[in-house]
Amino acid sequence: MKTVTRWDPFTVLARMDDDFDDLVRRTWGPARVARAGFVPAVDVTVEGPDVVITFELPGVDVDKDIDVQVHQGRLTVSGQRREASEVNDQAGKVLVREMRYGSFRREFALPEGIGADDVEATYDTGLLTVRVRGVRKPAEQPRKITVRTVDVVEGATEPEVGEVADPA
Repeated sequence: MKTVTRWDPFTVLARMDDDFDDLVRRTWGPARVARAGFVPAVDVTVEGPDVVITFELPGVDVDKDIDVQVHQGRLTVSGQRREASEVNDQAGKVLVREMRYGSFRREFALPEGIGADDVEATYDTGLLTVRVRGVRKPAEQPRKITVRTVDVVEGATEPEVGEVADPA
């Protein structure tokens, strides 16, 4: 006698859902995120003579996790963003993990003469703002240059200061 199995669309959908969860977990799971690393987004703007660098760093503990340094003409901002809670993939059923965590390091060259005394940093509502004071000189205003004429001294072998040599 033959056994007849009734087709159940919900069983098939549940199996497809599990397969999809496994695919998403393998593609975007924690191992892949760790390899991708974390690089915070940055805006660099000019405000008068200052350059302002704004880092997007929500969810960091600034006192423990962020370091801003000036050394040998370079501004270095480094740190890490930690995961709020460790979620077990099996117990928590993480389906998609788009938030990035991990260590980062960003470096910027500073103009000559700019030191640690010219740099200040503040953190507010997820944004780290680093202001580098006095980077830009005020724009030089156009200035007319007077053109002088030079007389050539007869019989001279070398031009004197302010004179032009005779091309002949």
